Amino acid sequence: MLEVERLPHRSVAKAVLSVEGLRHALASVRVMNDENILDKLFAGGNSYWLTRFVILRLLGFVYVIAFLVAAQQLVPLIGEHGLTPANHFLAAIQSQLGSRTAGMLRVPTLFWFENSDSALSIFAWIGFGLSLVVLGGYANAIILGILWAMYLSIVHIGQIWYGYGWEIQLLETGFLSIFLCPLIDGRPFPRCRPPILVFWLFRWLGFRIMIGAGLIKLRGDSCWRALTCLYYHYETQPIPNPISRYLHFAPHWFHKFGTAWNHFIELVVPWFSFGPRTARHTAGVLLVSFQIVLIISGNLSFLNYVTIIPFLACFDDTFLRHFLPATLVRRAEGAAQKSRPSRINNTIAIVLAVLVAYLSIAPVLNLVSGRQLMNYSYDPLDLVNTYGAFGTVGRERDEIIFEGTTDAIITGDTKWKEYKFKAKPGDPNLRPPFVAPYQPRIDWQIWFAAMASPAEYPWTLHFVWKLLHNDRGTLSLLANNPFPNEPPRYIRARLYRYQFAPLGESAWWKREPIGEWLPALSSDDAQLRRLLTAMDWLD
Repeated sequence: MLEVERLPHRSVAKAVLSVEGLRHALASVRVMNDENILDKLFAGGNSYWLTRFVILRLLGFVYVIAFLVAAQQLVPLIGEHGLTPANHFLAAIQSQLGSRTAGMLRVPTLFWFENSDSALSIFAWIGFGLSLVVLGGYANAIILGILWAMYLSIVHIGQIWYGYGWEIQLLETGFLSIFLCPLIDGRPFPRCRPPILVFWLFRWLGFRIMIGAGLIKLRGDSCWRALTCLYYHYETQPIPNPISRYLHFAPHWFHKFGTAWNHFIELVVPWFSFGPRTARHTAGVLLVSFQIVLIISGNLSFLNYVTIIPFLACFDDTFLRHFLPATLVRRAEGAAQKSRPSRINNTIAIVLAVLVAYLSIAPVLNLVSGRQLMNYSYDPLDLVNTYGAFGTVGRERDEIIFEGTTDAIITGDTKWKEYKFKAKPGDPNLRPPFVAPYQPRIDWQIWFAAMASPAEYPWTLHFVWKLLHNDRGTLSLLANNPFPNEPPRYIRARLYRYQFAPLGESAWWKREPIGEWLPALSSDDAQLRRLLTAMDWLD
């Protein structure tokens, strides 16, 4: 300070200006360094052209299956004369919340405006067509945004038929995918480079899926901790396939190893998806291959297919170029050379990341909670959810068999004919089918109903009523109609215990009767009519 006071006035001014200039220069350097860091971060997206291509193609495939299922099953399940009509569901929500606007905010769906059978059908087929466009290689933010909003609308009126974890998982995956693409340009390799932050968000989604599934198992059924759950799983899972039988009879050491491997994949491997390239690639291979094994072992709808999508974000083009056609690799390399950074897209990605981080607070607290919820959404749009699977494994498999007769009076000699379903076990001599990723939704719900009573699944009474009238829509959900000429006079439901027949036997299943699940009911049954009237199902 003394030194400065000795300087002439101009010298002091120059010195002050020099200090200020130095400060500005240092600040500029810091800003430039920060910009360089951000530029380097966002430039990393230039290594994910093939990754984006593969993610969007697989997403398109999953959407194709999901909308095909909707197109073929929505009307008989939730149509105007379906098993649980959507118009009744929306009316109940509006009545409970006091207004239609409140209902729209709590349960957002486009079907508030129109939910007729023709609207449901046209809506689903439009979604199917747009999904084929994405599968064919063309996707932009507008198309993906429309598909997301359409499937959200279906899930939110789907009731029990759409109460599975993979529905909200597809919605979260589909929402993130919107931000992988330019707004308009739908070419497979547009000018806009892939946003690296979105791939990190995909890894975060994959991490939550696997950690949630792993923790719910350790906190749930004791057989997961004893490494014995696979003794039962292949036989008691919702819809087994032919391979399930062979896996079921594998040695116990094989099942114990498989359970331990399951814990390793779900609880350890996901952490490496955030690591350096080699760790990420290794984690990606293990996570994807694990899902492929699950696809082979049973009919789990499109769960495993949609679960693979976020794991693909572990791979960059240096990995995928070894497995994809050379022409595709060259196109990706050309796009990378011509691409330019986009401040708008990078800003949008940052905003998205902040939103996901905020919405992740509740799912993370759920993961560390002793009362972990499985497959739960914390926001009306299902943007960031918590997941889990098979927290409990059944030790025995019970099946409901629906039977009908045209006899006017039921006697000990009455002949009953079975209704066959498209996928669930029925005739012990019939081989279990391969149906996944397609999902016969009524087969899944009857699997749940077999573990409960008719009072807990009242839609089964409406199902019986439909069978008593040979309802065409309901019969479309089944594999046969034992009464093509005239409706049955009575329908009953019996409970059987099923076990895989030992390998080498011609039959696929052994079964023994347990008892009555529903008594014989006719369309004249007064109690049945009262129950259906109370539910507004008497049509």
